[in-house]
Amino acid sequence: RAGVDLFHAPHYVVSPLTRVPYVVTIHDCIHLRFPQYLPNRLASTYARTVMRVAARRAKRVLTVPSASKQDILRYLRIAADKVEVIHNALDSRHATAPTPDEMTRVRERFQLNAPFILYAGNIKPHKNIDRLIEAYSILRRRGITEPKLLIIGDEISKYPNLRRLVHRFQLHPYVRFFGFVPEGTLGALYRLASVFVFPSLYEGFGLPPLEAMASGTPVITSNVSSLPEVVGDAAVLIDPMDAGAIADAMARVLGDVSLRTDLVRRGHERVRMFSWERSVARVREVYVELAGEARAVR
Repeated sequence: RAGVDLFHAPHYVVSPLTRVPYVVTIHDCIHLRFPQYLPNRLASTYARTVMRVAARRAKRVLTVPSASKQDILRYLRIAADKVEVIHNALDSRHATAPTPDEMTRVRERFQLNAPFILYAGNIKPHKNIDRLIEAYSILRRRGITEPKLLIIGDEISKYPNLRRLVHRFQLHPYVRFFGFVPEGTLGALYRLASVFVFPSLYEGFGLPPLEAMASGTPVITSNVSSLPEVVGDAAVLIDPMDAGAIADAMARVLGDVSLRTDLVRRGHERVRMFSWERSVARVREVYVELAGEARAVR
């Protein structure tokens, strides 16, 4: 009714009543790669159908890494030249260090009196937190007992198996679960951590490793999906299915000062490669191109 030239749906659900030309953003194909994480078969069918319809009717599909583009081509079977990769970038707040007073407040509030390994992100099965806990258990059995493990993420109550796993490995004095924390607090926690570990099985982009890099924290992350593309050579890459490999990487980073220093330097360089200004400019170019085509057809 508004007579728009082009509509942008920033999520893959597009109303069938949308008759104007449109662009759709599909961040990832996790529901198609891991249908077992959906509540039932109906949810899987729904996700597959609406994504396929949205992608096929769209004038252009935007996604964030090349790995997601390959998944879109594989699962949704559309032309490769219809999919545009435009990277995400960081919120500028992550590049601004908290004040010394803020750092002290966070350290004292959460009683962070010992070094710690940090995970921050969603609490969902594909985030692979159970294997991180197992890897931490292996690390302690090898005699590296000083660092604690701090896991940040909301909805932890939906996954009681994680707490059960902690008790099974007798790690309850050493593993702490936090729920949601504000951005300012998270920024301080990134900077206080000895290492950030992100062993996800699948990511559409994976902002937390970049946030840790921007905070000057060495990063260990998975060698699958979009993560190698995002972190480049600025992180230690591991097989996320191998708890022993995750433990090896943690031991290596915790014990090698020169490696930690190099990862911090590379991380700062890597973060500068992602810019919202460049990404927004490219989105605008897509808009102008497609809106012009739409007007020409009228």
